[in-house]
Amino acid sequence: MRAHKTILVLAVAAGTMAAQAPKRVGDAALRNSGKSGEEWLVNGLNYGETRYSPLKQIDSANIGRLGLAWSYDIGPGGGTQEATPLVSNGVMYSVTNWSIVFAVDARTGKEKWRWDPEVNHAAVAPKICCGIVNRGLGLYEGKVFVPVIDGRLVALDIETGKPVWESRVAYPQDSYTLTMAPRVIRGRVVIGVSGAEYPVRGFIAAYDANTGREAWKFYTVPGDFSKPAENEVMKRAMATWDTKATQRGGGGTVWDSISYDPEADLVYFGTGNAGPWPADLRNARGKDNLYVCSIVALKADTGEYKWHFQLVPGDSWDYDAVQQLILADINIKGQNRKVIMQASKDGFFYVLDRITGKFISGAPFVKVSWAKGLDEATGRPIVNEDAYYSKTSGAVVEPGPNGAHNWAPMSFNPMTGLVYVPATSGTTFSYATDPEFELKPGQLNLGIVFANPNPGRGRGGANNGQAATGGEVATAQAQASEAAEKPPAPRAPNKPEPPTIGPDGPQGGILTAWDPAAQKPRWTVSGGGSTGGGTVTTAGNLVIQVLSNGLLRVYSADKGEKLLEIQTNLRTAMGPPMTYMLDGKQYVTLAGGQGAAGSGFGGGTASPITPKLLTFVLDGKAPLPEAPARQGRGR
Repeated sequence: MRAHKTILVLAVAAGTMAAQAPKRVGDAALRNSGKSGEEWLVNGLNYGETRYSPLKQIDSANIGRLGLAWSYDIGPGGGTQEATPLVSNGVMYSVTNWSIVFAVDARTGKEKWRWDPEVNHAAVAPKICCGIVNRGLGLYEGKVFVPVIDGRLVALDIETGKPVWESRVAYPQDSYTLTMAPRVIRGRVVIGVSGAEYPVRGFIAAYDANTGREAWKFYTVPGDFSKPAENEVMKRAMATWDTKATQRGGGGTVWDSISYDPEADLVYFGTGNAGPWPADLRNARGKDNLYVCSIVALKADTGEYKWHFQLVPGDSWDYDAVQQLILADINIKGQNRKVIMQASKDGFFYVLDRITGKFISGAPFVKVSWAKGLDEATGRPIVNEDAYYSKTSGAVVEPGPNGAHNWAPMSFNPMTGLVYVPATSGTTFSYATDPEFELKPGQLNLGIVFANPNPGRGRGGANNGQAATGGEVATAQAQASEAAEKPPAPRAPNKPEPPTIGPDGPQGGILTAWDPAAQKPRWTVSGGGSTGGGTVTTAGNLVIQVLSNGLLRVYSADKGEKLLEIQTNLRTAMGPPMTYMLDGKQYVTLAGGQGAAGSGFGGGTASPITPKLLTFVLDGKAPLPEAPARQGRGR
């Protein structure tokens, strides 16, 4: 009898130890990320980047009880908190500006470890185009993968934060930086580069998760025309460029979204703008300039090209196509379709077949004037002639280079069938080609000047609402300021502003619930914008939104009824929200606060706010951060 009791005790103990053992973050865990909602293992919650959580403990009936559970001081900042934290085995992992990584207890916020890559700030900051930012991490097989802004990809031990290996993706001396969250796919860490405002050649590459060795690399634009094309894909691209254009860089960097379809083994990413911005400086009128401003699909295992869809051929307006790429199965006109969706910077919402890349539908989700619409068969834009600009003729168009939707994450709720897009509508920007442009190696090469102001349509005129925030506009202003120190060139007169298309509704920063099957808004509310904060949606019929002014708002997902508003008192540099469950409690986490270090060309803040991580729970009683002291007027 005693032997039976001993066996029983040992069995119970073994079961307890097994239950407490850390769960392995391997291929199966990443494929299933987000299915239970308890953990958040990959950027976007799952490979399809839906940011939809099946958790529903917090719902419309009890959301009013949401309160702060704990906070964590992120430390000295300098830019927007753009990363979405990851949660695994009760630990939260995230990254802040200058690529500093930290791990905290997801129950209490107590720090477990912290790692600083010790980037050379003075040397690297001048190479950063659009803000000292990092958008997230990757987890896999006991490692945390860190994109360091100076071009290094580093694997850290998940328990200690100590480096395991380091690989060089690119060099800041060549004007590249890393700002995006990596995507781990079947033992490969996939990441792209930033820097299209400098003379760079965009690419995306994959690295072995165990060793850091490069597995494959895919360039997004051609290189040196005096040399043979690397492959047929680049040969095809060369036919769409002027032979001297890529001497000015080319652009096409990959700096935000990567999604993955395990069944098709296809990895998807968007590419950035062409460089310099004006098409006439690249001799690009009538040339598509592949593969800038495109969505591209590759075989994840080999990097083999499968298809592309170009949103803005021969781009002249900085309309990067890098925004979130959501994968979903939706019913369109009675047929179930496997789709990839993007609310693009150019103001159109695109739905494509994710297996073939074939255009299904597209429509403006905000006011748009640069194009009259999209070709119904191909999705190619029908560009307004008055949207083109040159050295002698300026153009005022919308949206501007900050875009209708930029890096602020959107989310898709399969229960409502709606995509929740933080957007900016009704803003214009004034473009003209710099008549004195000369290529400056290692420096910003936008190639534009601001054209004469245009009163517009009562929306505040050129650059309305865009100049205050966002890296691209701030970068353009920095270059314009530099040019102003020289004798001013004649400013080009503007053409008449093209007419707009798109839905009526609130202007400025908005949150719109978009029906991708019908290509129509179901509800729209004021607040938010293309940059700053973002959304997550849940099975509790909730849309949780963070706004760049520090507000946490919650809406009903189906009707857009505002259920809760909390001023976090961070008031600036806000990151996107996420949610997870531990010990039977659902939590909601966000980060915000810029700190005192400034954010490169993205601008600093007159009232530095210590960056913090805030985590909320039902009936949380912890005090919110104190409101910042009021500052005097001025800049």
